[in-house]
Amino acid sequence: MDTALCLAWFEEAARLVHRDRDRLTALDAAIGDGDHGANLDRGLTEVGKALAESPPGSPAETLLTVGTTLIRRVGGASGPLYGSLFRQMGRTLGSPATLAAFASAFDEGVVAVERLGKAALGDKTMIDALVPASRALSLAVRDGVGVLQAVEQAARAAQEGAEATIPMQARKGRASYLGERSIGHMDPGASSSALFMEALAAVVRRAGAGAA
Repeated sequence: MDTALCLAWFEEAARLVHRDRDRLTALDAAIGDGDHGANLDRGLTEVGKALAESPPGSPAETLLTVGTTLIRRVGGASGPLYGSLFRQMGRTLGSPATLAAFASAFDEGVVAVERLGKAALGDKTMIDALVPASRALSLAVRDGVGVLQAVEQAARAAQEGAEATIPMQARKGRASYLGERSIGHMDPGASSSALFMEALAAVVRRAGAGAA
């Protein structure tokens, strides 16, 4: 992953979140504060401004700027959680940013989210999409597949993980206060996490990056 591709990732993520803003907000209204879509949409708009004002010189710098901006600009839990994901990725990602390096940095970022949110698989949170995506990337590295196949597998895993939250009862966050009433709704954080992975797959596909 080069800097241009990393920048394109967040441009595409902003586009997808803006497109799905109302859906994410509706998901959050059912089991949370009802502001996830609006907050994340606003945060990614601020990310775009920050990246334009101070163009990063590497993928790691891009990730650090994204994470810092989300922490500063996004309200609720999503700002600190996504901010921690991308800041930790930025701290970890080496150069060159090969698929193996990216997968390792992504895993470190997911661990940072787990620690901050004190959440695990099955708690009906963004972790239920991020952990399957991270595992898919790691398996892709192990199997020696190309970048495009790897990120497409990660995107599918994230979407499947998000859909798997629908029958779960929430054990973390505001949704946990609803008890059994949280069953039957997709977790909004898991859904937006799947959008980030969908965005990554889209930009890699457009770039034609098929090899590590």
